[in-house]
Amino acid sequence: MPAPQTLLMVLHDRIVAKHYSARTEEAYRHWVRRFIRHHGMRHPRELGPSDVQSFLTHLARDVAVSASTQNQALAALLFLYREVLRVPMSASMNHMHAKRPRRLPNVLAHGDVVRVLEQMHGMPRLMASLLFGSGLRLLECCCLRVKDLDFARRELRVRAGKGQKDRVTMLPAGLLPPLRAHLQAMMCRHERDLADGAGAVELPGALRVKLGASAARSWAWQWVFPAATTYLSRECEERRRHHVDPTVLQRAVKTAAGLARVNQRVSCHTLRHSFATHLLETGYDIRTVQELLGHSDVRTTMLYTHVLNRGGFGVRSPLDAPSGAVGLGGERVLGQG
Repeated sequence: MPAPQTLLMVLHDRIVAKHYSARTEEAYRHWVRRFIRHHGMRHPRELGPSDVQSFLTHLARDVAVSASTQNQALAALLFLYREVLRVPMSASMNHMHAKRPRRLPNVLAHGDVVRVLEQMHGMPRLMASLLFGSGLRLLECCCLRVKDLDFARRELRVRAGKGQKDRVTMLPAGLLPPLRAHLQAMMCRHERDLADGAGAVELPGALRVKLGASAARSWAWQWVFPAATTYLSRECEERRRHHVDPTVLQRAVKTAAGLARVNQRVSCHTLRHSFATHLLETGYDIRTVQELLGHSDVRTTMLYTHVLNRGGFGVRSPLDAPSGAVGLGGERVLGQG
């Protein structure tokens, strides 16, 4: 029976074979470790569905995790038993999914978005503008490469987005001049990196083998939003530059929202929600918005139609009826009493 550390190595191999993302591997490793620790370092092969259930109950009752976090833990354990241990117990564990609450997305008015962006500067402002102007997710924005921007067609290509799907979305006309200026500055930095013996970036999948080491130093493959510092790659002993860390933009958006005195919770994803809602308000059809957002199921996009039905933008309140309206005191304020 393999030791827990060997188990994690097999888990890594199976995740790589399935072409899951590095973030998925990080999450799955985390939950497998916690599951083993929760049961006194016993090997998962000695445990069964009841032990999985007790772990999920512990997460919900004692740790008070959200339903989505609980379901992520279950997905990790299902993968462990199905793909690593080859134990056929998925059917007996599928009923353990937690019911996720149906929440409406948080959306900002256009004026609030403008006020938030006005409090930002430099690279964070440009990135936040793309979240709102192109509907990008946070990590999609961080992972943009120079070759993904098509200025002539005013298009932006998202590579391997959520669910490993590619898609094309708009490149706002108002961002073309600042993006060109930003890329010019980044090109100068890249040339300095090359002169210093650095200038490489990590390439996805097996492209380093397919395209050669020189591709990692080419301008087309460089990050649009690179990190401020370089690092030494362990796998090939070359000096590389990673893309900017997502927390940089998260902190910048939170700080800007506070300075702008926006009276609601604002995150990077709020800007993406606002992109979708404003498009629907403008009259674009929901299928178009679905494609721009990269949603697999139109029902996910339909959530934004419920946002449109709130307040004065949707169904008219009977208190606001044009005729026969009744005042708050019970008197008839329009029409004949």
